[in-house]
Amino acid sequence: MADTWLPSLITATAQEGFELAITLSRRGVKYTQPDPEVLHKLRPEYANNADTLTAASHVIAVNFQTVAAANNYWRS
Repeated sequence: MADTWLPSLITATAQEGFELAITLSRRGVKYTQPDPEVLHKLRPEYANNADTLTAASHVIAVNFQTVAAANNYWRS
């Protein structure tokens, strides 16, 4: 994946920041496992597992912390 898709971490609102955190998390998975067939094959295993869903939520939270800090927590 050589395309430039992330020109900045700056977002206008916290909601946009959270959505960016989700995008960062999903992109991380795609970089780690670029084969869509494998991703779709594994999805049922993690989609119904509380531990893996909690881990995914944790990754999103860490990415949201990064985006929030980059945006000075949306303070003017």
